[in-house]
Amino acid sequence: MDRARLEAFSDGVFAVAITLLALDLAVEGPGHGTTLLQQLGHRWPAYAAYVVSFFVIGVLWVNHHSLFGQIARVDRALLFANLLLLLFVVAIPFITSTLAEYLLDGGQDARVAAVLYAVVMEGMGLSFSLMFVHVVRADLLLVPLTPEASRAAIVRFGLGGVAYLVAIVGAFLWAPFVLVVAGGISGYYIVERVPSDRSGASADPAPVESVREATGPDGPATDAGDATD
Repeated sequence: MDRARLEAFSDGVFAVAITLLALDLAVEGPGHGTTLLQQLGHRWPAYAAYVVSFFVIGVLWVNHHSLFGQIARVDRALLFANLLLLLFVVAIPFITSTLAEYLLDGGQDARVAAVLYAVVMEGMGLSFSLMFVHVVRADLLLVPLTPEASRAAIVRFGLGGVAYLVAIVGAFLWAPFVLVVAGGISGYYIVERVPSDRSGASADPAPVESVREATGPDGPATDAGDATD
C-alpha cells in the first residue's frame, strides 16, 4: 500500500484540526461596557486551551512524521489504526472550545468539559500507542528493533496514556488540571520518543554502497598479497 497517500491524508487532517483551533479566539467587540483588555482577560481560558491544544496537535504531528519516516511498508491494519488516531485528532477543536466556554463558570459543567477533554486526549494517546505497537509487532519498520528496544519504546509511548488517566481523575477536583497535564505531556513528547536511525536495531546491515566497494563490480575484491604469480 502507498505510504505517501496515508501521510498526505494525515497531514491534511492535522492541518485542518490545528487551524480550527483559532476559530474560538474572539472577543465581544466594542459597545459591551468593557475595555478590550478586560475582554481579553476574561477570555484567558480560550487562549490557554488554544496554546495547549495547538502544541498537542503539533507535537503529535512531529512524532507521526518521525514514525512514518522509519516505516518500510503500510498494511491494512495500520491504515485503520491511523484512522482511529485521526478520529480523536479532529475532535480536539471541539473539546478545546467546549473547555474554554465552561472553564470560568466552574461547577459541574466545567468538570464535565474537563473530563471530556481528558477522555479525547486519552483516546488520542492510546490510538497512537496502538499504532506504534502494531508497527513494531508486524515488522513494518525499515530497521527492526531488538525486543529490549521495542519494550522500552512501547513504555515511553504508554506514559502519555497513563498521564491522561490521571488527568481524568484530577478533572473532577479541579478543571484546569487537564490543561496542566496536557501541556506537560506535550513537553515530554517534544523529545524524540520514536527510535531513530539504527538505535535499538536488531541488525546493522552494511549499506549497499559499502558492499559494492568491498566486493567490486565483478565480485569480491582480491588482496594483492594473495594474488598468484
